[in-house]
Amino acid sequence: MEYQTIIHPFEPVFDAKCRVLILGSLPSVKSRQNDFYYGHPQNRFWRVLAAALGEPVPRTIADKKRLLLTHHIALWDVIARCDIRGSQDASIKNAQPNDIAALAAKGEIRHILLNGQAAGRLYEKYVHLPQISHRILPSTSPANAAWTMEKLTEIWREALKNALN
Repeated sequence: MEYQTIIHPFEPVFDAKCRVLILGSLPSVKSRQNDFYYGHPQNRFWRVLAAALGEPVPRTIADKKRLLLTHHIALWDVIARCDIRGSQDASIKNAQPNDIAALAAKGEIRHILLNGQAAGRLYEKYVHLPQISHRILPSTSPANAAWTMEKLTEIWREALKNALN
């Protein structure tokens, strides 16, 4: 598979009341095709988030945005532009980060939750904002089969509860 230069296609989901920012690495091929974050049907992000927040699983992009903003959660990715093979985070090179500091400054972001080790590594390498606490959580990707839906939901619920209180 050849490298492709990808420019992040989505705006962050954000408003000035957001207190938590969830960051992934970069939208997958499927997410880019579906025009929104975590668009791969096997990715457990929306199911985990809904279960952790005690809400129904959102189906539409509008419902997904509503779920996030109702709970004061912003969503974006660490990478603004990079060269990548398919959806393989491990292949990312020539990365340029999103301006996460500017986004955080527009609101009340107090905690950053990173969806997976790749997002965590990229955040710590390119962005790291020492004034905002961050935590790397297990990835909701279908590639992270070691984590069951129940275990993912439990750790995400605990992280969100701590971050939102």
